[in-house]
Amino acid sequence: MQAATEFRVTAEEAASLGRVAVIMGGDSAERPVSLKSGDAVLSALQRAGVDAFGIDLYGEQGDQCPIAQLQAQPIDRAFLILHGRGGEDGVIQGVLEMLRIPYTGSGVEASALGMDKLRSKQLFVGAGLPTAPFAVLASADRLDEAEQRLGYPMMIKPAHEGSSIGMSKVRDRDQLDRAFGEAVRFDRSVIAEQWISGAEFTVAVLDGEALPVIRLETPHEFYDYDAKYQANDTRYLFEHGLEPEREAELRKLAIEAFEVVGCRGWGRIDVMQDDAGRFYLLEVNTAPGMTDHSLVPMAAQRAGIGFGELAVRILKGAG
Repeated sequence: MQAATEFRVTAEEAASLGRVAVIMGGDSAERPVSLKSGDAVLSALQRAGVDAFGIDLYGEQGDQCPIAQLQAQPIDRAFLILHGRGGEDGVIQGVLEMLRIPYTGSGVEASALGMDKLRSKQLFVGAGLPTAPFAVLASADRLDEAEQRLGYPMMIKPAHEGSSIGMSKVRDRDQLDRAFGEAVRFDRSVIAEQWISGAEFTVAVLDGEALPVIRLETPHEFYDYDAKYQANDTRYLFEHGLEPEREAELRKLAIEAFEVVGCRGWGRIDVMQDDAGRFYLLEVNTAPGMTDHSLVPMAAQRAGIGFGELAVRILKGAG
């Protein structure tokens, strides 16, 4: 990534941005990732000349009132880099709107829809956008139906978790039973999705424009938590093998998904391509990671936008 010290805001820009709270942490399963993202964003903003400070929502002890934390000192705008439930699902967005604090990223409704894999897939279907066939696993009684409708292999997902938490690829009924038990530990709403064999792509969106497409390759069975944040053998390919017209199609699909969900500012859309070349939307991420393994900074760097400039551009879009 481009060194944050290479990008500086003017004194006038810093004054217009005001006192900025980088809100990170939270109490979801993605807290560790959020803290890493938040530290990176806070450091970049400060080095760029922004008057920024961090708020670790709930704090290390987990007993602090988040509203009291937000009211403890003046905030002119907030850079939201919370991941998971309570931070990416519209909850904190609603609190900030009640406190009349402008914040980065999508609003209440789009955040809730983006976090809910089931509702977003239903929205894609309603809008005529391609997404993998799926089944709702409201209880263990629905596993037979999922087997019959989708066949094997399939992917089991908690509907309201990110970072691939609680997700499993299954090839038979024993694995399905175990995967459902694992997923339901994180969420009462679980979905089964038909497995798409093929290439996986991600497209970052910034200020209404699609950034360069990244193809993801991992020796893992899928792009799981370890592949995203810990492994060193995941490959991020800008030489993705798509013909120019197919890349344009993919970028267009990403923008359509972003707009259908009602997102604003920035985000990331994950897409699979099957062996026949057809694209399928996986999900829209309304508050993507900003760690050293994260995809949005990679795509921005490819477009000539360093980490510091990226953070400031996201911040300027706060509404």
